[in-house]
Amino acid sequence: MSKIIFISNRLPITLSLSEDNIEIKESIGGLATGLKGYHQDSNNLWLGWAGVTKEEAQGREEEITQRLIKEHRCIPLFLSEEDLELYYQGFSNSTLWPLFHYFPNLTTYDEAEWQRYKLVNEKFLLGLKGMVDPGDSIWIHDYQLMLLPHLIREEYPHAALGFFLHIPFPSYELFRLLPWRDQVLEGLLGADLIGFHTYDYARHFLSSVRRIMGYEQEMNVIKHHRRSIRTDVFPMGIDYEYFTRNRQDVQHDMVELLEKTQGTQVIFSVDRLDYTKGIPGRILAYAQFLKDNPEYREKVTLILIVAPSRTQVDLYSDLLREIQELVSGTNGQYGTLGWIPIWYFYRSFSQDSLIAIYKITDAMLVTPLRDGMNLVAKEFIASRTDKQGMLVISETAGASSELGEAVVVNSNNLIETANGIKEALDMTKREQIERNTIMHNRLKRYNIYYWAKDFLDKLLQQHSKWEETQVMRFDNRGMKNLLADYKKAKSRLIFLDYDGTLMGFKPKPDMAFPDEDLLKLLKKLKSDPRNHLVIISGRDKDTLEKWLGELEVDLVASHGLWVKEQPSAHWEQTEVLDNSWKDEIRPLLEVTMDRTPGSLVEEKEFSLAWHYRKCEPELAQIRLRELTDTLLSLTGKGHLGLLDGNKVLEIKDTTVNKGRTAGHFIATKKADFVFAAGDDTTDEDLFSIIDENQYSFKIGQGETKARFYIRDCDEFRSLLTKLSEK
Repeated sequence: MSKIIFISNRLPITLSLSEDNIEIKESIGGLATGLKGYHQDSNNLWLGWAGVTKEEAQGREEEITQRLIKEHRCIPLFLSEEDLELYYQGFSNSTLWPLFHYFPNLTTYDEAEWQRYKLVNEKFLLGLKGMVDPGDSIWIHDYQLMLLPHLIREEYPHAALGFFLHIPFPSYELFRLLPWRDQVLEGLLGADLIGFHTYDYARHFLSSVRRIMGYEQEMNVIKHHRRSIRTDVFPMGIDYEYFTRNRQDVQHDMVELLEKTQGTQVIFSVDRLDYTKGIPGRILAYAQFLKDNPEYREKVTLILIVAPSRTQVDLYSDLLREIQELVSGTNGQYGTLGWIPIWYFYRSFSQDSLIAIYKITDAMLVTPLRDGMNLVAKEFIASRTDKQGMLVISETAGASSELGEAVVVNSNNLIETANGIKEALDMTKREQIERNTIMHNRLKRYNIYYWAKDFLDKLLQQHSKWEETQVMRFDNRGMKNLLADYKKAKSRLIFLDYDGTLMGFKPKPDMAFPDEDLLKLLKKLKSDPRNHLVIISGRDKDTLEKWLGELEVDLVASHGLWVKEQPSAHWEQTEVLDNSWKDEIRPLLEVTMDRTPGSLVEEKEFSLAWHYRKCEPELAQIRLRELTDTLLSLTGKGHLGLLDGNKVLEIKDTTVNKGRTAGHFIATKKADFVFAAGDDTTDEDLFSIIDENQYSFKIGQGETKARFYIRDCDEFRSLLTKLSEK
């Protein structure tokens, strides 16, 4: 029976170790609550750090593991103190966290921390060993594990694999600052489905993939290595019913606190100590509110709760000191003998205590400088079963995209935030109820359980679409059959495209000349008397002659227009073509080139090509659509055709194609083993004439008539190397 494996940095349990006991408590709230129903169902599992270090476990790892698997279906990882220092405190929280929250000035780039981040992601992969069965789904969570999807995809290629990012994904201009940006994106693209809280985060991710990796996209689907990776928006919800329950067991000290607020309007703020939360600005905005509205003095109380976090780090201890000074300054400036403007608490409160405060709050301040979602905003609304009280939320909190009926402010604008506080306090009960009712209904519908189900349903849908296309992946079994057929063949005919197949793409076409390793490989293949080697390319004959002429193999240039068969030293033209069309098309390409920095026009003997590999991707796509529409109107009824290749649009005479020329070789050579490889649209004519029992290979992504596909030209050259050794 298939199962779901959840993976997160921390397990949804808390461990307490003593010399003679292991105490295990289940976590509550957020992710643990949302996935609890799935986790407890059937044979589903959860993989993550156990919460104790390898040093703290002191050789009790096996005992802890057996209990967690048996009692909680959790697979624990035991990270060392050094792992936590470099991977968690280091790369995760000193590089990814500040950069993704738009604090590049606080971001560090340390190679040792990056290497440990990679190593710990690999440890998570090892933790899956023996746990993954055919048909299983795997759901990975958050920024600490952004390399893991790719690692799992390599090890378990047929698993349904999802990833959800719980923090913002930054704009391209910020993400590009990360030295290891390519590796992080490749890591994420191992997933079938990548989820974000908001549309903005998804849009930023797609922009980075397009600009940095150059992968094509259609709507929110990325084409990558013959796979389609979907990105989508899943705003995380809360356990709505939990927050709407009546609670009678409020702690005594909390009862006293609530009684002291009677007679004043309560403004509430609760956050973990972190520079992204905007706590100093919130205090300053409150002080601005008191300054601008003296009539509210002695009539309002700000309850400010800051939960301790990472105070051993200088940045956080400095932040704590700043908050304390601002609280003291505000109380000193505006306080009176009978009134303290800010009640400040630097400690954690229970969830029930927070709900008790929510219920008497008139204005809830959730004004982070940047936040992935911020569930506190949703918890406050749900807790107010009377539909009263008003949320003041910053537009840079992820939850603001769902809670538009709240008072939305710019947290960097103190006057606007101060005015937002006043608007919330002055709002009539009727308007509060109208606005909050809308938000209540939304939170009730899209709760934490719906969020989890929605993601998992979409994951299975996306993976099923992917499985339908996975009939051609060249695997170990295919390699075994290929080598056996190759070895026993008496006569072999091998067609090889050049660009994108034998040689990777370069910024400029003339830079893609063959390296020494490629020349040696082709010479070795040619040295076997059973092999008849044909290089069949869109390159012009002069370039092929210059680069590959010394190999003494058959050469086909300009997609089949020119052929040089051994032992002849002369090129023969297969068709007589009219080039007069170029005079009309060339100016259009040149104008497009001038309007698109980084692009260039290449003129071949009987074709023209517009290359846009080095262009800004979004501009290139606009120009490509414009150019394609114009050219289709000019070429639609004639013998010219458009070939949309890998970052190149080529206009050529359609009477010539690789398939027609390759058919000549197949008919005359009578080989019992035929092998063909290419990477783009022009090679589909070649694949179409290869018998289905023979071997045809598509290099890279895209729909194809080939029998198999291979990831890239490096992998393909490795395959050729194995053939040359037989």
